[in-house]
Amino acid sequence: MPSLQYFVASSLDGFIATVNDRLDWLLQFDGFAGGKESYDAFMADVGCIVMGGETYAWLMEHEPGNWPYPGTPCWVFTHHELSAPQGSDITFVRGPVREFAEDLKEAAAGRNVWIVGGGVLAAQFADAGLLDELIVSIIPVVLGGGKPVLPMDGPTPPLELISSHTLGRGIVELHYRFGGRP
Repeated sequence: MPSLQYFVASSLDGFIATVNDRLDWLLQFDGFAGGKESYDAFMADVGCIVMGGETYAWLMEHEPGNWPYPGTPCWVFTHHELSAPQGSDITFVRGPVREFAEDLKEAAAGRNVWIVGGGVLAAQFADAGLLDELIVSIIPVVLGGGKPVLPMDGPTPPLELISSHTLGRGIVELHYRFGGRP
């Protein structure tokens, strides 16, 4: 059965981007030992990608003319009218995440659904009880403020640690399952 997974990198103090969406603190770690292998193993099980409009806009700005997920269905939650790049399989939607959960799993064709980028969308899935797993790579940098990993309405039940891996340059990858999930 497919899982809805939030695979993300975070600073030591729990932020995924600076307050103005800068990622230079993270990009300085490109190419760390074990990073590509971890990402490739994760992506091998991804059948559908979900992101918010801000993440989509960031990708369009920073990857012009290059859609990074060819051949993988992608759903973008947005309130804006956007266009899809040539060769992409993108569906633009608006509304509560719960309304689309079954469609996302169907689009994943038996594989996992990856919630990419922003913590706000991932938090909506978690608040709706739909987020199954959190896979977070802790980057050894302190930002002091920014966009939180998972800005939820309240505390979660305890998460179950599935695995932890030490990667290069002091990065630790933690894989959690949300409590009460099979």
